[in-house]
Amino acid sequence: MLVTLSIRDVVLIERLTLAFRPGLCVLTGETGAGKSILLDALGLALGARGDSALVRHGAEQASVTAEFDLGGRPDHPAFAILREQELEVEDTLVLRRTLSADGRSRCFVNDQAVGVTLLRRLGETLVEVHGQFETHGLLDPRTHRDLLDDYAGMGSQSRAVADAWRAWRQVEQARVQAAADAARARSEEDYLRHAVEELDQLAPELGEEAALAEKRIVLQHAEKLIESVNQAYAELAGERGAERSLASALRTLGRIADKAGGRLEPVISVLDEAAAEVSEASRSLQALVADIDTEGGSLDKIEERLFALRAAARKHGTDVDGLVALRDDMARKLALIEDQGDILQSLAKKAEEGKSAYLDAAKKLSAGRTKAASKLDQAVAAELKPLRMEKARFSTRVAQTGEEAWGPHGIDDVAFQVATNPGAPPGPLAKIASGGELARFMLALKVVLAQVGTIPTLVFDEVDTGVGGAVADAIGERLSRLGHNNLQVLVVTHSPQVAARGAYHWNVRKHATPTRTVTEVVELSQEARLEEIARMLSGAEITPAARAAAESLIAGRG
Repeated sequence: MLVTLSIRDVVLIERLTLAFRPGLCVLTGETGAGKSILLDALGLALGARGDSALVRHGAEQASVTAEFDLGGRPDHPAFAILREQELEVEDTLVLRRTLSADGRSRCFVNDQAVGVTLLRRLGETLVEVHGQFETHGLLDPRTHRDLLDDYAGMGSQSRAVADAWRAWRQVEQARVQAAADAARARSEEDYLRHAVEELDQLAPELGEEAALAEKRIVLQHAEKLIESVNQAYAELAGERGAERSLASALRTLGRIADKAGGRLEPVISVLDEAAAEVSEASRSLQALVADIDTEGGSLDKIEERLFALRAAARKHGTDVDGLVALRDDMARKLALIEDQGDILQSLAKKAEEGKSAYLDAAKKLSAGRTKAASKLDQAVAAELKPLRMEKARFSTRVAQTGEEAWGPHGIDDVAFQVATNPGAPPGPLAKIASGGELARFMLALKVVLAQVGTIPTLVFDEVDTGVGGAVADAIGERLSRLGHNNLQVLVVTHSPQVAARGAYHWNVRKHATPTRTVTEVVELSQEARLEEIARMLSGAEITPAARAAAESLIAGRG
């Protein structure tokens, strides 16, 4: 709901702040007073095209700020847009637009700079404008299907159709992908079989390259290694080696140990451990020499194996360890070729079952839409008659589409259509109805769909143009009814019958001085309101009869 509208330096308005409330809010004033300036200013804040002509003469820039309260509508689509753009989400939403005299424009949402496209997207969720020359919302055929579903209370059916659609398309995409994989695999079958056979013969193992490279280095330096190891062994186990020296020391100390009062025991223990370690080291050196001798003749074989693995890796564009996974992937593709009949048949069956389930749900939804469309047409027709449009015909077209147009919304194309003359074929609202007729069509539709949709603020610009008397009263009654359905309705009117229905009344007037002319907007007290409606009834001279008629209109608004 629009809470406040602050306008600075827009055309004839210098500084103006209006506070709005729920219900029917009427704005009246003489022709040329500046009522359209208010709507132009509001449109600027909602992302409409900015024109430098809107900047007041002599001012550097125009500024409009519109504050909205969305606290009562947690499901309002504006919140989703804010989250999508990673903007701060609050119950209060402030849209601000500045327009400089050279035509440059800046936009803000909750004091964060944004583009005009985002401002327009948000504006379309907050305010719906209907008038002789501008209207949106209900005129967009893309909204008609959801509005019909909401009107019929088929939200759960719509969600079931959307769920069935996603389940079907997921399986269908898996089937298409599997078929594509199988087709590619068939085209590569000879290559895959040859490559798998080649890799099976090579039989690469993870970590094998590193192990072979290590063995290769050892064998390349085998002679030096054996010479050094033998020399080390001689130092440990030779005639004058460490083993014999340790053994001799142990024997010497052992002969006198009992005479040392136990003082030699720690030394003997350490020497004994040292002798065991030296003996182990000697055996390890002997084993190492034996291993090198055993591998001595295999350098050629190791290099041949290593180079074969590396050549295969280069051929397949991977590393040696990657050959194992590559072989398994190729084998999987071959298995897919062999098993593709069963796999594709299973997926095709699941896809057909998913399609059938989707169609069952979509056809039930379609039947519900057709039934609801008839009910909606009758309800709108009942509203058109008091609006002096009894010859006009409103119809909701529910047409099943081809499979290429199916989607999570179902299998229907839904469009609101009208025929304004008897015998004429129905067509789109915007193309068939004239300006005044279109505004009244929108009013009739809005009355019927009052509990449907998420846009909280409706603006009707001179919806009563060209009508009077009972028709104007009927328009006022319907606008008032909308205002009692948790909606905020702003109406610019020249009709006293409509003005008398308002819960709140503002008067737009022009104030002239020798040097400038400004537009002012004043909220009217009950007494001032009576005078304004009397003026609307009688013209420049307000007569007692006009005042009496104004009192009668206000008293009879119900």
